[in-house]
Amino acid sequence: MKESARSRPTGTTITVRALKLRCPRCGEGPIFRGFFRMHDQCERCHFNFQREPGYYLGAIYMNYGMTSLISTASYLIGRFYFQIPAQQLVIPLVLFCVGFPLVMFRHSRALWLALDCRVDQSVLEETPEAASPPTTLN
Repeated sequence: MKESARSRPTGTTITVRALKLRCPRCGEGPIFRGFFRMHDQCERCHFNFQREPGYYLGAIYMNYGMTSLISTASYLIGRFYFQIPAQQLVIPLVLFCVGFPLVMFRHSRALWLALDCRVDQSVLEETPEAASPPTTLN
């Protein structure tokens, strides 16, 4: 039991690995192979990144939440604290609302995967065969 507890990464470690866009299990394999394309599994420990269809929907909500929170706070601070006219705030905030989600796409997916691993650490112990969905013959 001591051995398995030692091999499990802590929640903080999993989050730091996500911020570095690394595998939540080993911390060495990259999650992404391009700007928008994910590896199917870790190159080093074979942890399955493609969990199930619709799995990363929560990452979209996370990305949207961060974007709307920052843009709303920026508008309110700019408009009411710095007295900037609303017309001058619109274009920068629209550009932010388009650009920020694109920049944060990879991190929101990695953080969603890390959140799942923090909540249910048993997924870190899955073998590649157990994590892959069953195939059906038609």
